[in-house]
Amino acid sequence: MTLYRLRIRLVLSLIFLASSLSASRILLPMDKIQKNHLKSYGIAYWVLDKNLQVEWLLNYRGGSFSFPFTESIEKECIIRGVSYELISEGDYADIVADIARNDVNQEVIKLEVPPKVAIYSPKTKLPWDDAVTMVLTYAEIPYEVIYDQEILSDKLPKYNWLHLHHEDFTGQYGKFYGAYHTAEWYQKDQENMESIAKEFGFDKVSKMKLAVTKRIKEFVIGGGFLFAMCSATDSYDIALAAEETDICESVFDYDPLDPNYANKLDFSKSLAFQNFQLYTNPMIYEYSNIDRNPAMGDPNIDESEDYFLLFEFSAKWDHIPTILTQNHERIIKGFMGQTTAFKKNLIKNDVIVLADKKSANEARYIHGTKGKGMWTFYGGHDPEDYQHYVYDPKTDLNLHPNSPGYRLILNNVLFPAAKKKKQKT
Repeated sequence: MTLYRLRIRLVLSLIFLASSLSASRILLPMDKIQKNHLKSYGIAYWVLDKNLQVEWLLNYRGGSFSFPFTESIEKECIIRGVSYELISEGDYADIVADIARNDVNQEVIKLEVPPKVAIYSPKTKLPWDDAVTMVLTYAEIPYEVIYDQEILSDKLPKYNWLHLHHEDFTGQYGKFYGAYHTAEWYQKDQENMESIAKEFGFDKVSKMKLAVTKRIKEFVIGGGFLFAMCSATDSYDIALAAEETDICESVFDYDPLDPNYANKLDFSKSLAFQNFQLYTNPMIYEYSNIDRNPAMGDPNIDESEDYFLLFEFSAKWDHIPTILTQNHERIIKGFMGQTTAFKKNLIKNDVIVLADKKSANEARYIHGTKGKGMWTFYGGHDPEDYQHYVYDPKTDLNLHPNSPGYRLILNNVLFPAAKKKKQKT
């Protein structure tokens, strides 16, 4: 190496050292200049896990994160390819002062304890993936996988946050009967479910799934946070409403369904939906009329026109929906799933709609409370795969580090870490 290059390297090192010494804060900008939005959440979680406080600057540059400067945090940002800025304590105080102004729709929320995350997923491999598992892995946020056995063994209370994805809580094996009942994976899944049910003393899988569903509801009431996507949203609520009846045809549980099931649905037990009608035919790949389904007469939406709008809430008054809708984009590219959307006329009045497609009169992203806890339902299967099919390869998130659709998932993951503020109403 030449003497000239050595001098240049020395000068650059001194400049870097000087900037680090003068910096008191690290800011992760979450606007469009951020190189990797998804891994930024992983940095925030990593800092929390080091017992350091993170401040989430709601609506400031896309919902930026800030924390005290340390060399280890700066190195971690570099390693993970996350954009960051070094700022002085004085500059940060000016930012906070601007955010505090009454005419600015921004707020500072302190994050304190990293949530303990559980993913509800079968131990046997099925021919599809899980968007939440993929983005947690990509963002390097730790999680544990649990299933019916752990929930029925009362292990759920050790977690703060539970995710449900492409699941069926009604005992109808995902309504896959029509297309896949002869497939080896389908038959093995049915055998596995029946084995678990028998192990815990249930004569039907539907009864076991109902017990699991009720345990999850107790988890929420006790203060847990539930996040569900795709078919886990409506199948979960349907299972709660159908507690006192049998909605499964004999191909699922070896006896006929209750012919009077429609009159026995109790919508007071469900979290999000009411007054819905079930599709009990095993050949129909849909649970109910909660979701838009062109095969059942609902209008179709072309992919080129499938976008939904994130609502904007008051950061100083409505902290929770503001946290859940942090993004660098307000118009989000739509994506399908077994359950894609939620018809607004079937959503309960106390549910908060976070995002919708107004022209179709449907919500895509909703939130509510139950007891001391909260839940969020997000329609669709994979935010970067418009129409994901069984056997399709999983999405490579290295190709989508700035995905606004995946950001919504990570907002929910970090939400339980927020220090609770008193509402101003």
